[in-house]
Amino acid sequence: MDDFIDRYGPVRVWAATVALLASAITLGAILFPQRVYVDIIWHYFWGPVVADAHGWSCVTWAGGEQLECAAAPGDAGPTASPGYTVQSYAGYIPTLVILLIGIIFIIKRLDIDRYRAGFYGLFPFFLFGGVLRVVEDANVATYTATGELPIQMPWNGILISPLIYFTVFFFTLFAVLVSVWLERNGYVSGYEYPLAGIGTLALASALGYLGYLAATKPYVEFYPGLLLVTLGGATIATAITWLLIQQFAPGLNRGTEYMGIVVIWAHAVDGVANVVGLDWATVFGHSANLIPKHPINRWIVNTTGSVLPADIVAVTGDAWPFLLVKLAAAVFVIWIFDETVFEDSPRYAILLMITVVAVGLGPGTRDMIRATFGV
Repeated sequence: MDDFIDRYGPVRVWAATVALLASAITLGAILFPQRVYVDIIWHYFWGPVVADAHGWSCVTWAGGEQLECAAAPGDAGPTASPGYTVQSYAGYIPTLVILLIGIIFIIKRLDIDRYRAGFYGLFPFFLFGGVLRVVEDANVATYTATGELPIQMPWNGILISPLIYFTVFFFTLFAVLVSVWLERNGYVSGYEYPLAGIGTLALASALGYLGYLAATKPYVEFYPGLLLVTLGGATIATAITWLLIQQFAPGLNRGTEYMGIVVIWAHAVDGVANVVGLDWATVFGHSANLIPKHPINRWIVNTTGSVLPADIVAVTGDAWPFLLVKLAAAVFVIWIFDETVFEDSPRYAILLMITVVAVGLGPGTRDMIRATFGV
């Protein structure tokens, strides 16, 4: 195998592998539409996207049509619900690994050597991904209120998890290419400045669109208190965690340095957004608290509710352990990425750090902004 890779080169082997996998899946779906496409691809991957895009709790494949379960005939086919399953994770995780390998090849090709600057320059894109997802939530709110989708299928599918990760990735890749070109042609002193500028402009545009809907449409509202509490709570949780690290384990952050603050804050936003949205949304004016869509969130909420007495849960809520889990996970990442990792493989270390932040801040921003605009 090593001789094969050396002979053709890792990039060609990677590209050939991707092409082979894509061709095999496509061919299987064409030759065996029921068994491969309907029972696997649609059931576990595209069906949940369709349900999410329409705001349905359940969608079914009925004779070639995708119908809400309540409106489907009794002999309908497989069903799907919004969110992730064990089966979908089994497909998404290998896809993510393959994508990360491709990103490594791109970074090598661009020959970027100021990695930490790029990490900070990419920060607005982490927020943009979550806010862009809320644009699709607003699209669903429009459908629920009017029966029409402003952004039609399948285009709104690229704004729904997990496809939105690919959408944001290719947009970010375009921004990186433009920014590096600007630096190498002497237009800017560092590529991180136009990179952050492009991300900030995209973020402001998405927020501006949501603000416009809140100001003009009755089915989109604005809850500023919820936004302030989430951001404030995440910042306080980050400060406390960082001070504890500085006090009791100062060597823990020698590798990540101040990037560690970003990692903790990213996952604190996700944790606080879940606690506020799942347990306390009604306090800020919502008609009901949000419902957890991810398996881990649901498991933590269900476990807390079953372990703690009902009178205690009535006071504390049942989502607060999720914040502790997210903070613990962030600290664990900081501990793993010590100075040796950055000295030996700075390119890979920064890439993994970017992934860690994106995994926390993307969903966290989505939950926070979705609750803030009531969609």
